[in-house]
Amino acid sequence: MGNIETARLVLRTVEESDAEDIYEYSRNPNVGITAGWKPHESIEETRVIMKQIFIGQENIFGIVLKECNKLIGTIGLMPDPRRENPKAMMIGYAVAEEHWGKGFMTEAANAVVSYGFNKLALDLISCTCYPDNRRSWRVIEKCGFYHEGSLRQCEVRFDGTIMDMECFSITAEEWKNQKTI
Repeated sequence: MGNIETARLVLRTVEESDAEDIYEYSRNPNVGITAGWKPHESIEETRVIMKQIFIGQENIFGIVLKECNKLIGTIGLMPDPRRENPKAMMIGYAVAEEHWGKGFMTEAANAVVSYGFNKLALDLISCTCYPDNRRSWRVIEKCGFYHEGSLRQCEVRFDGTIMDMECFSITAEEWKNQKTI
């Protein structure tokens, strides 16, 4: 799996040496809660989670700012737990709060969606977010995804709160049609 470059970003394999950068944004209480995970309490916890989720995983990328070579988030494609379609994957992401609202996640997500359809030959890419996560909802819309609907009371967040989930998807055909407009 090679790097993906955009105008301002390099998406590359997550390495163990990224632990400090990942811990830096993952300990922020505003970052994880929007995606359902608790803030990291220590660098050791970050390292354990990295080994479970990022290290050695295909189609998972660190988001690195070209201008300073700093990892500011992660993004990737993983099997969609709600679909029994081997040619469908789900995109997920997180980015440091100080980089919210700057278009970095939309830039990274568009690049990963292109990778999913062009390199992996996927038929569909899905994405989910909590109803109150308007920032993520906006990224998903900017990437051309369609709102499929809501799954009510479908997930227990780390703090025990039962959460609804907004569901989105885009097919390869829809994506290609959008790119030709």
